[in-house]
Amino acid sequence: MDMAGKRYKAAMAGLDRDAELTVADAVKTVKGNATAKFDETIEIAMNLGVDPRHADQMVRGVCNLPNGTGRSVRVAVFAKDAKADEARAAGADVVGAEDLAEQIQNGDMPFEKVIATPDMMPLVGRLGKVLGPKGMMPNPKVGTVTMDVAKAVADSKGGAVEFRVEKAGVIHAGVGKASFSEDKLTENVTAFLAAIQKARPTGAKGVFVKKIALSSTMGPSVKINTAEVPN
Repeated sequence: MDMAGKRYKAAMAGLDRDAELTVADAVKTVKGNATAKFDETIEIAMNLGVDPRHADQMVRGVCNLPNGTGRSVRVAVFAKDAKADEARAAGADVVGAEDLAEQIQNGDMPFEKVIATPDMMPLVGRLGKVLGPKGMMPNPKVGTVTMDVAKAVADSKGGAVEFRVEKAGVIHAGVGKASFSEDKLTENVTAFLAAIQKARPTGAKGVFVKKIALSSTMGPSVKINTAEVPN
């Protein structure tokens, strides 16, 4: 049964599914097709030539989008004393230590990002079974285990996007909202592509970026030419 709506079918009718576009043209097309009644997220998906089952082919990191994500991120910070005060001053939504751990164990998690100072990790580590599956376990590789909690909070709220390659070699992330201007979306997509290239692992051989697609929440995807990935 064909479940596609009229809006989606209309958008599809005007697309060349085989065309590989520049970032700017892809943004223009996807933004133009984002006609839902809410502010759709612009999403990027990349197929990489890696096998993440091998440690030297893991692709993971964080990209600070120059124009933010367009969404409000609630941040929890594990810290004590002066570092706790720094986190609160930077705008953290929840700050604590043992009390925060108990809150999480009770299933009360009104936040999307968790940051911790290094001395808090023995405590946070006991929450791995809860935070891990939700993708919220702090990790120094993406800047969420740090003494500079103020910067980490500011980055999280200002446009930091974590990425991690999945089993099939795919990475996907939100890179803005349909309400953003074309220029801002183009800058965000370009920054994300550069971050992926920078995170290329030593074990990656041959073609690293195989495919790139851009879409909105309710719209069809378009292909981006892989030559658009900065070297």
